[in-house]
Amino acid sequence: MKPILEYKDYRAYMQDYYDYRKSHGAFSWREFCKLAGFTSPNFLKLVCMGQSKLSKIKIAPVAKAMGLTGYECEYFKQLVLFGNAETDTAKKAALLEMEKIALEHKVRVVDSDAFQYYESWKYPVIRELAPMMPGAQPRKIADECKEYVSAEEVRDILAFLVKAGFLKKDGEKIYSQTEQTVIGSKEALPIAIRAMHKEMGNMAVRAVDRYSASERFITGATLGVCEEAYSRIVEEVSNCCKKVVGIANEYKDLNQVYRINFQFFPCTGKVKEEHHA
Repeated sequence: MKPILEYKDYRAYMQDYYDYRKSHGAFSWREFCKLAGFTSPNFLKLVCMGQSKLSKIKIAPVAKAMGLTGYECEYFKQLVLFGNAETDTAKKAALLEMEKIALEHKVRVVDSDAFQYYESWKYPVIRELAPMMPGAQPRKIADECKEYVSAEEVRDILAFLVKAGFLKKDGEKIYSQTEQTVIGSKEALPIAIRAMHKEMGNMAVRAVDRYSASERFITGATLGVCEEAYSRIVEEVSNCCKKVVGIANEYKDLNQVYRINFQFFPCTGKVKEEHHA
């Protein structure tokens, strides 16, 4: 079976372990549970099915039952903490710890790049702005940003963007964009992107009063929907966003960085139909 460092789901790892053992000899859920110190003969099966979860105090016995040692035990612990986490903060902490363990043992992962890129508006904005200002000092780039960022931060962000492959350095303080997109695991990227949505949403709120109507465009509608209407609207907005990006890419003489947000969210719970006699 695959090394544990390639997993981001502890249930998937446990299921693969069980399947591997069973395919190589007599092995049952009862035996698996007994080895891990459970009295219930099918508890670990329920865990793997997502009908129950592994508690913190049972992580070590289960890891031992699967023959995990050293860093593998610690990685499995972080897998469980990630899988059971109820907040993005807890999930992020576990994922970054998993990445640290993986890097120490020569497994390449990129979740930290995804988190860093999305942790602040500064990364995507400066990625767009720097190529528009060839030869500009970090202080000048910082001065063009509507939200505060220091020259030192700009310098560090540019270094990260080049190192991570989001910008290419063509000369002294001359940058161009690469085709590189942020790559992260399917578990990490949604957490990172949610953080960016929150930050950009707050910036949009400030923009209502900060800029005149000629500098910003804000509109919206409140409407009733059903599941089918919701799906169609989401698809339409997604296509619109792609079209907007396409329009921007048609032009070469770019001179300003904008952000466009689409928010479509529930304002009420789902109303249950009542049948009257």
